[in-house]
Amino acid sequence: MTTLTDPPKESFRLSMLLNDTRYRSLTLQAIAAILLALAIVYLGNNLIQNLRAAGLNFSYGFLGDPSNYDINQTLIEYTSRSSHLRAAIVGILNTLLVAFLACVTATIFGVIAGVLRLSPNWLVRKLMAFYVEIFRNIPVLIWIIIIFTIMTASMPAPSAFRGDDPASTMLLGSFAFTNRGVYIPAPVWGAGSLVVLGVFVLSILGVFAYRRYATKLLYQTGKLLPMLWPSVVILLLPTILVYFLMGSPIGLEYPELKGFNFGGGIKIGAPLIALWFALSIYTGAFIAENVRAGIQAVSKGQTEAAAALGLRPGRIMNLVVLPQALRVIIPPLISQYLNITKNSSLAIAVGYADVTATLGGITLNQTGRAIECVLLLMLFYLTISLVISAFMNVYNNATKLKER
Repeated sequence: MTTLTDPPKESFRLSMLLNDTRYRSLTLQAIAAILLALAIVYLGNNLIQNLRAAGLNFSYGFLGDPSNYDINQTLIEYTSRSSHLRAAIVGILNTLLVAFLACVTATIFGVIAGVLRLSPNWLVRKLMAFYVEIFRNIPVLIWIIIIFTIMTASMPAPSAFRGDDPASTMLLGSFAFTNRGVYIPAPVWGAGSLVVLGVFVLSILGVFAYRRYATKLLYQTGKLLPMLWPSVVILLLPTILVYFLMGSPIGLEYPELKGFNFGGGIKIGAPLIALWFALSIYTGAFIAENVRAGIQAVSKGQTEAAAALGLRPGRIMNLVVLPQALRVIIPPLISQYLNITKNSSLAIAVGYADVTATLGGITLNQTGRAIECVLLLMLFYLTISLVISAFMNVYNNATKLKER
């Protein structure tokens, strides 16, 4: 009688790193990583030695020196006596602000235009095609300059709001559109404001939870729950109740004409508006094509089957077509978000103080620290691009087809 036993395991040998296919790829990758690290160290050391030979030292001590220049739009407190580091932080925040706003609005423009490009209405379809072809085939820098020029030339000056001209009156008594920018009411936070904001955030999460539950119930049982009015009630009712129970802690500060300019409220400068709108409509044209391609990648039988079940066209698009199209839309959408972030560096053309204008422009010229400033700029754009890619890749993995 014979018995079957497992063969003895082969002991590890160094030669297996190259001869065994289980380890060969890892070995080659490790060798390539070591060579790359050595090359970076060599180039960095060579740079430092050449700078020393030229009487220059590699240092970031200049970041603590006073900047001695003003910035027209800031999200944090800043004066000309602030340090170069704070000026760089202001530029970074301005870059993140315009990138976030442009990503949101470009997505809205792109989704709407992409869906309408497939509309059965000939006029709507051609208008969206005209939008896509016009805006994506003209450089974004030209659109930035055009929008900024139109805004500064056609809008009235703040001093015009002193008279009784109907064209220069404030919209609803609260919004002023001028050639310097748009002035809107600013929130005034009182005691209890954090409670109201917390309830509002929880209400938003509640809306997402309800819509997720309604969608899941529809897929499982076919029962269709209303979406619009329950979402509005969940979003607004708790917040309004808590707002009044806390004694109306959030007020508004309205812009008022003081001298030759407006005081109070929030100023959205003309450079920010021009950059924001130009990036949105330019990138939205590319996103529209991504959306159109994603929708057309969904089998027509899916739409026909959903229509046979009695779903309305809007429901078919929201519940059947778009969820499947996202698998095609998301990967190129990541690239468009990265392009928005990097194209925001064109802000210097209209005087918007982003990180390229502050750290890579005025600070670089004042200090002469070109290498240090450029390296910081490269690090910032690399970091923000990797963060955007990481978040979008997580979402992409959540929407891709799951194999059983």
